[in-house]
Amino acid sequence: MSTFSNRRSILTIGLIALVSLLPFRAFGAALNSNTASVTLTATMPESLTVSATPSGVTFNLVQNGTAAASLPIAITTSWVFLTTRGNIQLDGYFASAASALTDGLSTPDLIPTSAVLGQMTTGIPTAYTAFTSTLTDGLGSAGAGLELFTVALSAANREVSRTDNLNLEINTTSLPQLPAGTYTGTLTLQAQAL
Repeated sequence: MSTFSNRRSILTIGLIALVSLLPFRAFGAALNSNTASVTLTATMPESLTVSATPSGVTFNLVQNGTAAASLPIAITTSWVFLTTRGNIQLDGYFASAASALTDGLSTPDLIPTSAVLGQMTTGIPTAYTAFTSTLTDGLGSAGAGLELFTVALSAANREVSRTDNLNLEINTTSLPQLPAGTYTGTLTLQAQAL
């Protein structure tokens, strides 16, 4: 073989090797599909919950005196709010101002809300205060409630869980004729976002 033939063979082999290393695209343009879009929507709902522990307390009443509840009530209030909310309020109230507790007899003896006092050192009634308010948020009966706390909402506290202790007392000094017996009643705790 001639030198020219050898060079030509080497060139042909080199060209074939070079072409085999080129990407497949070199032989045709890429074919792209249309695009498809997917809209993602994620919603965090508002929530507001209140829980209380224990679910019952007892008092050893005394004539013309004050009796403290057996335990403080730990109230946990948790919330997640939209930016449209301005504040949150926690209230405690009874069904009737005249009868926070009753002995349940056919002609009942009553302990009114004026004799039931609440204190929440981390809230509004830092001193013992009677449940005699008519709540501004419309919860409970007239003259049978107590605002426990109000929190102004901001970007920093739109998702919060807090626990406050509510201390309770029953003062019988305004009930000198209260007979011996077992008195029961229900304190309702409710929060409202405004």
